[in-house]
Amino acid sequence: MELNPQDLKQAGEVVQSFVSMNQAIIKFTQQNASSIGLTVQQMAILNLIRAKPEITLKAIAERLSLPKSTVSVNIDGLVNLELIERKQSQEDRREVNVKVTIKGKELSQKAIENSFSYKAMAVALEELSKEDIQTLLSIHNKLLASLRQTSFL
Repeated sequence: MELNPQDLKQAGEVVQSFVSMNQAIIKFTQQNASSIGLTVQQMAILNLIRAKPEITLKAIAERLSLPKSTVSVNIDGLVNLELIERKQSQEDRREVNVKVTIKGKELSQKAIENSFSYKAMAVALEELSKEDIQTLLSIHNKLLASLRQTSFL
């Protein structure tokens, strides 16, 4: 597929726009995690385990696109903070299941309720109409679907 310079310039502008948005959201997410005494990875793992009780370490690594060793280190930290519990799978002794403790559920809920990124985005979205927001989501979904089907390898 041959792209002309104008198409490439426009594609670069769109990519840079997404990078800038991502950086802003990451900043808010880091503030949120820090406010509850966790790293972004720990917060993501805690929220995922809360949403998917009894999930395995392997499944967490796959869902978050993290190495299993990174997930394991973060799980150790969350266990030490008494936010999650770890137990051997009954079906497969090689698998480790994790679940959120009551303390972990409370902290996860607090993180969601006080999410800086959600609050900041909600304020920013007040500038747009409901139709514009739906159009934005639709365009994002179409772009994402297309990107997932595209391969230049």
